Amino acid sequence: MTRSVQALAYARPSALASSQVGPSLGLETAGGLTPRGAEAHPRFFAGFLSDPRIAARGLLAVADVAAARYYQRTLPASLDPVVTGNGDRLRFESFSGCCGVYARLDVLQEGLDGQETGHGTTNVDVNAPLREALSRITADDPLHLRVGPEELAVTTLDGPVVEKKVPLPDRWLRGFAEAQVASARFDLRAELTAERAVAFLRSLPRTPSSGNAARGARWVVASGGSLRPTTRPVPGAVCLPGPERLVALQRVLRDATALRVYGPVADGAAAASAWEVVLPGMRLTLTLSPDSARGFSGEGGVLEALATEDAAADAELVSVLLAWEPRIEPASLAEQSGLSVERVRAALTRLGTAGRVGYDLADAAYFHRELPYDADRAERHNPRLVAARRLAGEGAVTLDGSLATVASGDRRYQVRESGSVFSCTCQWWADYRGRRGPCKHALAVRMVRQGATVAGGAR
Repeated sequence: MTRSVQALAYARPSALASSQVGPSLGLETAGGLTPRGAEAHPRFFAGFLSDPRIAARGLLAVADVAAARYYQRTLPASLDPVVTGNGDRLRFESFSGCCGVYARLDVLQEGLDGQETGHGTTNVDVNAPLREALSRITADDPLHLRVGPEELAVTTLDGPVVEKKVPLPDRWLRGFAEAQVASARFDLRAELTAERAVAFLRSLPRTPSSGNAARGARWVVASGGSLRPTTRPVPGAVCLPGPERLVALQRVLRDATALRVYGPVADGAAAASAWEVVLPGMRLTLTLSPDSARGFSGEGGVLEALATEDAAADAELVSVLLAWEPRIEPASLAEQSGLSVERVRAALTRLGTAGRVGYDLADAAYFHRELPYDADRAERHNPRLVAARRLAGEGAVTLDGSLATVASGDRRYQVRESGSVFSCTCQWWADYRGRRGPCKHALAVRMVRQGATVAGGAR
């Protein structure tokens, strides 16, 4: 498994301390991108939190996911959350070490009381002493929040005094980015009142099940204002894979005003889902992969958008038009870029896979952010994409009308095109029937049919 080491350099540890304005939560930032370019310690906000106790618990929930492995729990995992300033809100994101749970706390404009929120993305230091201090906030006394260094300290920092080095596998990068693209296919399936939301979430197990009950997908469906379990994916059902992975939501249940549940159209197979707790001035969302033992990195739902140079060129054009918007309007981008709305949406899918946009289910829209590490590296090292480019570049694809033959090793596979769907005679297609994206043979055929330049300069 390809991996690199991510070095996070902070000017000082984040801390909850006393100040002239009362208790002050100082979240220190590492390197990140802003409209002014790359900055060592960007500053996004200085003001007050409208509901400090709720915000503290929401931030702890995001940190819980960052430090968790819901599968193979003995392996260490922790990467500081990512924060994005979108002008009218702060978004705190994290991804579990097992690549199966994505978390985001959106602190909306009504949850902030201070100067205008800045623009950009960076990591924020959430250390053990800070977690302990946040857990002790029990009242809603005024709490000052600072994201980034003090105004005067910017010019006096002598260099980083806190450094964290974290292994960053390509699988983790792909999963963090692909979770956004998976969410873009979800629709709202149920909305529960606070009372019913609390009752449902507290009924879920906090530890993994064992035995036969742990095998197979679990489903729930809206019924009578709540959710009831169902043994099969009936219309409107939502997959609930590994319900113990929702445990981080327990931190904010006391203040929940609603629970929204999102998922794709049920087709019989295990699927990802998203669970959004609505809070005063905030939203906390957990997105679960289709299985506790299966992360987002292998879903492959975006590989077709990565396979051609046209998609790459469209994404590059669209990317220069982004301006850290909290809501990205495809129609507006289409007008500015001269592309069709369909091509803009495909470009956003590609940008989502590269970590350059996220997806907000409540707004049903992408938002601009730039993950503070080389997310494009995960695309370059995607196993199926790399293999497909090699096959196309080596001339392994022979076209014959709607059929194609792909020579791979000692075997030859038949790929058939029907509309926009490519089927294959390989074992991958037999196992997943396209539910986890195209196989490498179908990708190679698509590349050749669209005349993409591939490895070795072949077409």
